[in-house]
Amino acid sequence: MTAVTADEDLKALADKASVELADATALEALEWTAGTFGNDFIVASNMQDAVLIDLATRVKSDVDVLFLQTGYHFAETIGTRDAVETVYPDVRIVDAQAAQSVAEQDAEYGPKLYERDPNQCCFLRKVVPLRNTLANYKAWVTGVRRVDAPTRANTPIVTWDERNGLVKVNPIAPWTDEEFRAYIDSRGILENPLVSEGYLSIGCAPCTAKVAPGADPRSGRWAGKSKTECGLHG
Repeated sequence: MTAVTADEDLKALADKASVELADATALEALEWTAGTFGNDFIVASNMQDAVLIDLATRVKSDVDVLFLQTGYHFAETIGTRDAVETVYPDVRIVDAQAAQSVAEQDAEYGPKLYERDPNQCCFLRKVVPLRNTLANYKAWVTGVRRVDAPTRANTPIVTWDERNGLVKVNPIAPWTDEEFRAYIDSRGILENPLVSEGYLSIGCAPCTAKVAPGADPRSGRWAGKSKTECGLHG
């Protein structure tokens, strides 16, 4: 393992890896991450499926897995999180929680903030908890793919996350929907049961709807609003 110390320039490291790993496979990117950062990285998962977790455990069985516990998840999402702990017993689920409970947030901002100001709700329940959790690591791994949305079309495999101040690795960024599906089917990957019911991009229950046949998978997120991102990825 190559030790990364506090004195090294993580941004320079990310910039160098961005070039060297531009065409890396998912496993190659994760092997580099584990070899470079050891225990000092975390894998983010929204528990729509366990694809990224499965890939990461192939190079590090006891990887930390970050789950944003917003207080608004579907029961099926929590069930998927719990199933991950059974199927991958060595992983450590890190539940990142907001400073306020849903009830406390309602008391301060009023009920259903997600309807009146979804950006503020995401900031309080996702962005801040993510930032606070990532402060304990030097790198994080995400499941962002270029085909997810136009805003993600140029996602690099390795980049510097300016907002959170650490290296960001997107090992499956180049994967097509067909490649993603093939990985799930070939390895029998855990998948949130809501996917088979038509929920193709799963977030908080109040802000997630079924997707119409043939529609953009992310059209079920914040339906009827101009919002397309929760703010975690820029």
